[in-house]
Amino acid sequence: MYFEQVTFFRPDEIRRERTSLAAETYNRCRLLLTRSSTNCQFVPIRSMQYQGVITNDEIIFVDSQGYAVRDGQGGRLIVLAWQIVKAETRHSLSSPNPIDLVHYHETTVDFRRRLLGEFDKAMQQMLNRQSEANETPQSLKVIAIGSKA
Repeated sequence: MYFEQVTFFRPDEIRRERTSLAAETYNRCRLLLTRSSTNCQFVPIRSMQYQGVITNDEIIFVDSQGYAVRDGQGGRLIVLAWQIVKAETRHSLSSPNPIDLVHYHETTVDFRRRLLGEFDKAMQQMLNRQSEANETPQSLKVIAIGSKA
């Protein structure tokens, strides 16, 4: 297995608001993260040319086309982050999870709803592919132990 190091830059915050993430979305994030062999999960959002990155503490979104250099180091700029509020606990798996929605770019205010929908679709596609890869075998051999009376 090989690992690639990716650098993300966090620009100055321009806006922050407390909201909640739907239970289905939060649960998909957690499921993908637990299935990852690293401490993060990359989710390409091809329809928007963005990428979501799920970690234990937050989900960040970067523009796949945007690239920046700081102090000689190149990387992607974070445009939006969903910071998971851990102080509050969920009462059930069907409860929404509180997050701080942090904007690092002016345009994210306008397209964040579309990003949420496309991110959900991308996560579901990843989960579907994982399920297909772990299908049951095509042929089964049943061995009966004991005698039939």
